[in-house]
Amino acid sequence: MSRIGIIQRSVPTIGLLCVALSGGAQAPARSTSAEIRDIRYEVTFDGSLAARRSAKVSTTFSVAGNGPVLLSLPEWTPGAYEISNFARWVDDFAVKGDGRELTWSKQDYDTWRVEAAGAKSITVSFTYIADTLDNAMAWARRDFLLFNGTNLFLYPEGRPLTFGAHVTVHTDQGWRAVTGMHASGENSYEASSYHDLVDMPFFVGRFDLDSAQISGKWVRYATYPQGAVSGAARLTAWDQLKRVIPPEVAVFGEAPWENYTVMQIADSSYQGASGLEHQSSHVDVVTPAAIGSPFQPSLYAHEIFHAWNVKRLRPQDMWPYAYDHAQPTPWLWVSEGITDYYADLAEVRGGVIDEKGFYAATAAKMREVADTKPVSLDDASIDTWIHPVDGTQYTYYPKGSLAGFMLDIMIRDASDNRQSLDDVMRELYMTVYKGGRGFTGTDWWSAVSKAAGGRSFADFASRYVEGREAYPWDRVLALAGMRATRQNAPRLGVYTFVDSSGVLVTKIEEGSSAAAAGVREGDYLLAVGDIPVTDEQFGEHFRAKFGAAAEGSPLAVRVRRGGSTLTLTGKLRFAPAELLLDADPKASAKAVRIRNGILKGAR
Repeated sequence: MSRIGIIQRSVPTIGLLCVALSGGAQAPARSTSAEIRDIRYEVTFDGSLAARRSAKVSTTFSVAGNGPVLLSLPEWTPGAYEISNFARWVDDFAVKGDGRELTWSKQDYDTWRVEAAGAKSITVSFTYIADTLDNAMAWARRDFLLFNGTNLFLYPEGRPLTFGAHVTVHTDQGWRAVTGMHASGENSYEASSYHDLVDMPFFVGRFDLDSAQISGKWVRYATYPQGAVSGAARLTAWDQLKRVIPPEVAVFGEAPWENYTVMQIADSSYQGASGLEHQSSHVDVVTPAAIGSPFQPSLYAHEIFHAWNVKRLRPQDMWPYAYDHAQPTPWLWVSEGITDYYADLAEVRGGVIDEKGFYAATAAKMREVADTKPVSLDDASIDTWIHPVDGTQYTYYPKGSLAGFMLDIMIRDASDNRQSLDDVMRELYMTVYKGGRGFTGTDWWSAVSKAAGGRSFADFASRYVEGREAYPWDRVLALAGMRATRQNAPRLGVYTFVDSSGVLVTKIEEGSSAAAAGVREGDYLLAVGDIPVTDEQFGEHFRAKFGAAAEGSPLAVRVRRGGSTLTLTGKLRFAPAELLLDADPKASAKAVRIRNGILKGAR
């Protein structure tokens, strides 16, 4: 995520970002509504509704055909690969036509059947309960509302979704709205199709908002609650955005939006950080402790890259989007995994991280995949809709990212660094997406082969995408002047997650350094030795400082327990050999060119 948007990264001994999802099944065939026209939506959110954590929604239209009007809410939000059934949050449903009450009933669990009874102008109204803090949902506080179009906006069942629509937001004086939709007046917006309408989430209420030009287009940064991202933290976020966006624009040759909005909620009830992409915006939900963390620019880079890869260039299985049933595809490893690879590239090419930071991020993915049950990328992509309990439900993120990394190396090697995965992404974007369709397997592998000078990737697809074979790192990394090594690494031995108060210890490994020091579950970890856990390069600095020390050496661990700060002393312990990635000092000149091409985006 993205879910969809949702991204998860492992941070050794420090953080764990977790998200729980629910699944759904294929829907049966649907009926067709009478034709309706001139569709207008109104959303009301004010102080009284905020107190009830709800919004008022009305849909007004004219009836242009015979028979009942069938109005549905979507079952899911694109990018969040799960069935959510948004109709479950609807209350106080009512229908009026030409000023009188009309009869309605449920056609199925997310479709309402309205008997027009000769009425020419009909208004459907309901209250929507906004109590779920989730990128794909609606969530209200005393001065704020997040909603997605898929939550609130009805569509005529069985009719083309090419209709234009108008949205008006009614809110308290001094409150405001922000969305990616085209503004047609004060708090009034227009969309050219239902697909665009529901791909433009809204913030309504009180929140911070500012903007800057990046790559020749306006970017807006909206954050709730007010003051959550301010001062140096806001300057840092803007610096990161200004660094990661230009390398992504360079891959495709254009920024596909008139303006882009980063929409971020920070709330202490949320444990972790996640994002959900849209065509000209994305919504992040984070724990306050994640603000300014090393994960922040990666989250931004991942979601923004989705504006090209998935919101525009996407598999044929999801073209066009259908909102009444799941749309599983074996290509999420491209849509999500390769997007995550480009998030790393955007960071290193933009100077957010250095070469060592790229190696560390890539090695972490290699370790994550190695520690996960073997699964094909095809299967992992499809299975995410049912969230299997075998630990593979998000494998297409890191494993797909690593597949993209391998393909990039192999294309560059075959073309003497004249072509790369960048060329594959750009060609498919310019030809397939701009040709008005989704890409097929033939499109993908043909573009990869073309970039590699005609080389066949059938064996690669069979073994590493459709199959479950381990990736051949020693052979492939050598082509890019890199190497994977294993060495014993110092290990504290705690499991943690970041909440609003800091880095919380949730579990302690038996016989570990932390156990010997007397660290307890519920402690907040502050520092190991003289290295604060908030250090963006904690893992690297921890290994550098203690990697050469003797097993059993004293190790100071500073924690906060209750209202006291304690310095505990344990004994240094080493984990089994850990996989690391770095530059190969013996690399050939060609391999060095390839390595520099990957890291710098250069030929």
